[in-house]
Amino acid sequence: MLVTESNNYLKLLQEFPPRPIRSQEDLVAIQAVIDRFLDADEITSDERDYLNLLGILVYEYEEKRVSIPDLSRIELLQALIKEFDLQIAHLIPIFKTEESVSFVLNGHQDLTVEQIEKLSSLLQLSPAVFFKY
Repeated sequence: MLVTESNNYLKLLQEFPPRPIRSQEDLVAIQAVIDRFLDADEITSDERDYLNLLGILVYEYEEKRVSIPDLSRIELLQALIKEFDLQIAHLIPIFKTEESVSFVLNGHQDLTVEQIEKLSSLLQLSPAVFFKY
């Protein structure tokens, strides 16, 4: 046993013992516990450690079972616009004109490096998401 483990951390482990996720029901149960901590105003360092452990389990499950579609830059941008509920007006500072936004979204023009940098900043994402490997 680690010397730094506290009774609070052990209590968390006993209340909801973390196990590998094997089904959608397991995922829903872990997500409910995670949501409880994320909705809290403050969490302790023990709760943060426990939350991190649950997050690792969710990550491992999703890596094995959830397929992420291979999207083009434009499809990704369209999905992000929908996800972030952006309007054309939000994009004009990046693309300069409404017409440029339309050209890119309709696939008539590719994103430039400068546009990718500005989009990444706006969406708080790595520019790498717009590049295929």
